[in-house]
Amino acid sequence: MMSALALDAVHRRSLVRVLRCLGFLAAWLGVAVAAHAQSADGSYRQSRDDAWWTGPMLANSADTLPRGHVLIEPYLYDVASKGADRFGSRAYVLYGLTDRLTIGLIPIIGYNRISGAPDSSGVGFADQIVQAQFRLTRFHEGSWLPTISLLLQEAVPTGRYDRLRRASDGMGQGAWTTTLGINAQSYFWMPNGRILRVRLNLARTFASHADIDGASVFGTGPDFHGSASLGAGYSIDTAFEYSLTRRWVLALDVFHSHNDAIRLAGHEDPSGLPPAPVRTRIGGVDAFGYAPAVEYNFTSRLGVLLGVRLIAGGHNVQRSVTPAIAVNYVY
Repeated sequence: MMSALALDAVHRRSLVRVLRCLGFLAAWLGVAVAAHAQSADGSYRQSRDDAWWTGPMLANSADTLPRGHVLIEPYLYDVASKGADRFGSRAYVLYGLTDRLTIGLIPIIGYNRISGAPDSSGVGFADQIVQAQFRLTRFHEGSWLPTISLLLQEAVPTGRYDRLRRASDGMGQGAWTTTLGINAQSYFWMPNGRILRVRLNLARTFASHADIDGASVFGTGPDFHGSASLGAGYSIDTAFEYSLTRRWVLALDVFHSHNDAIRLAGHEDPSGLPPAPVRTRIGGVDAFGYAPAVEYNFTSRLGVLLGVRLIAGGHNVQRSVTPAIAVNYVY
C-alpha cells in the first residue's frame, strides 16, 4: 500500500499540474481582456473575412463545423529521432452533426525504420481515434469571451503492440485510451491592424491496461506473459497564428505533455525452465517543444500547411524533429 508520504507527493504533483493549467488559462484570458480594451478606441482592424486559415500544426480548433459540413485534413510526417524514422499519416475526417456538435474519425497509419534493425514488414495501422466536440461558447467581436468547446476522444487499440517478430512492427499500445479536453480560441488585433488568432488546448488522458504476450512495444521479451498498466497523462498546447496577408499565415505551437509511468506485471516463461515473476516500471515522460509552421490558403475553404514539430527536451524523452505537410479542406 502506498505510504502517506508518497500520497502527499502525488497530491503535490497533481496540485502543481492543476495550478499550471489554471495559470496558462488566466494568462490567456488576461491577454484577451487587454487586447479588447486596446481595440475599444475604434481604430482600424482587419476584417475576419479577409483572413483565411488552415489551423496550426498541433492545436485543435475550438470551433465546430456548421451542420452538414465536412472537414478533411490529412497529414504526412516523419518523426526523426536518433537511429529511427517513424513515417506516418494522420487524417482528420470531421462532420458537423449539429451547429454545436462535431463528430469524426482520425485514421492513422505508419511505417518504422530503425537503424541496425529490420524495417517494418509493411505499412501498418496505429491505434485509431474517434472523437466528438461540443461547443459551449462562440467568439464575437467586441467581447472578451473566446470560443470554448469540450472534446472527447477514444483511441481504439487496433495497432500491433505485442507478439512482435520485429520491433519496428509495433504501432499501438494495446489499451483503450480516453482523452477529455477543453479547447479555447480567440482573435486579437495587433497594433498594425492584422489579426492574431490564439488557441489554448488542455487535455487529460486515461488509459486502460494492455494484455501482453511475447515481445512488445514495452520492451518485453519473447517469453513474457502479463500486462501493462499505462496510467494517465495530460497536455497543454498554446498556438498563435498571425495573418500576414489574406492567404499567408505564420503559426507557432508551444506545448508540454506528461505521461505517468508504465507498470509491467507478469512472468517470463522460457521453455524448459520454471516461470520467473516480473514486475517492473518504465519511468514517466515529460516533453517540451514547439512547432513553427507556414500556412497558405488558396480559398477560405482550402489551404496547405508546412511545419515542423521539435521536441526540445524534458524527462525520459527522446528529442525528435518531425517535418509535416497537411491539406485542409472544408465543404
